[in-house]
Amino acid sequence: MKQFTCCIVLGTRPEIIKMAPVIQACQEQEVSFFLVHTGQHYSYRMDKIFLEELGLPPAKYHLEIGSGSHGYQTGGMLVRIEQILFDERPDVTLVQGDTNTVLAGALACAKSSTRIGHVEAGLRSYDRTMPEEINRMLTDHVADFLFAPTDTSKQNLLREGVAPENIFVTGNTIVESIRNHVEMAQQKSSILAKLKLRQQNYFLLTAHRAENVDYRERLEGLLEGFRQIGEFYDIPLVWPIHPRTKKNIHIFGLEKPFRAIPRLRVVEPLGFWDFLRLMSNAKLVLTDSGGMQEETCILKIPCVTLRENTERPETLEVRSNILAGTDPERMFAAAQEMLGRQREWNHPFGDGTTGNQIIEILKRFSGDTEKVEGIHLEMNSVKI
Repeated sequence: MKQFTCCIVLGTRPEIIKMAPVIQACQEQEVSFFLVHTGQHYSYRMDKIFLEELGLPPAKYHLEIGSGSHGYQTGGMLVRIEQILFDERPDVTLVQGDTNTVLAGALACAKSSTRIGHVEAGLRSYDRTMPEEINRMLTDHVADFLFAPTDTSKQNLLREGVAPENIFVTGNTIVESIRNHVEMAQQKSSILAKLKLRQQNYFLLTAHRAENVDYRERLEGLLEGFRQIGEFYDIPLVWPIHPRTKKNIHIFGLEKPFRAIPRLRVVEPLGFWDFLRLMSNAKLVLTDSGGMQEETCILKIPCVTLRENTERPETLEVRSNILAGTDPERMFAAAQEMLGRQREWNHPFGDGTTGNQIIEILKRFSGDTEKVEGIHLEMNSVKI
C-alpha cells in the first residue's frame, strides 16, 4: 500500500473543531499530514492556543489572510494555498464545510491537479443568496472524495449529477467532537458560575448571519422576538454577541429595543470550552447558526433556527429543531413549541467514527488516477 501525505486546510474555529477527529485519526493511524491555517476569522496566534487546548498539532503554514470581502479572502488564499501545494505535493487535501477557506482550498487543488476531499459534503439550503451555499456547491463539484454526513446529503449530490462512486456516507465529525469534549468543558469552564446561571434555567441566543443582521427590519424583528420571549419566560437570555451584530445595532439605531430585552446577559464572543458548556446546559437555543443545529440535536437541547431555510433538514425531521425566521410572533410560537417537545429524538449524524472512516478510505487510495469503486462499495455498506 502506498503511503500518502494529507494536507488539511483550516481557516475558522468551527472548521478546527470539526476537523479535530480527522487530525486525531491521522495521528492514531500514523498517516503523514500537515495543517494549513488561512486565518480567515482569527490570527494564527490566537488559534494556536485553541489548537493546543484540543490537543492538536500546530499548523505548518499560517497565511494570516484576515478579514475582507469574499473576493479578497478567497483570492488571497487561493494564491497562497496553490503555492503550498506545488511545494509540498500532497496526495490529497481535505477541507471541511462551506467557508471561503473551503472554496479557496478546493479551487487551488483543482488548478494544481491535487486530489481534494470535502468533509461534510452535500449540504444544501437551496438559497443561493447565501455565500455558504455557493462555496459548498462549487467545492462539491470539483471534489474527488465527497464525505457526506447523511443519506439526505448523498441524495442531494446524486441529484446534481455527482458520480456515485465518489460519494461516501460517513456521518458527521461533530459527533466525535461533542462526545470527546463536552465533559471536558464542564471541567475547564466556569462560565455558569461567572454569569450566575443555573443549568436548564436560561436561553442561549446567537445571531450573526449577514441575511439577518445586515438588514434593519430583520435585526429589529430578532430583537423584538427576544423581548417577547424574555418577557414571557422571565429567565436569563445569554447572548454572546457577534461584532457584526453589535455594530449593526448601533448603525441602525436599535439600541433602545436592544436594551428593552428583559434579563438579557450580553457577553463578548466566547472560547470553545465556555460556549460548549453554555450550549450543553441551556434550556433552549435560538440561533441562525448551521453548526449549532447539529450540536443541539446531538446534545438533546431544543433549537429554534432564526432562518427560513436550513441545510440541516435532518434536524427538522427528528424534531430537535424548528424554523422561525425573524418574525417576532413566529419566534415566540416556535420557542413555545420546542419547549413543549419531549427530548426523545435520536440524532442522524452517525456513530462517532467519522474521522476514522475518512482516513480508512484515504489510506486505501493508491494515488493513481482510477476511482476507488471497491472502497466506495465497502464503506457505504456500513450502517450509521
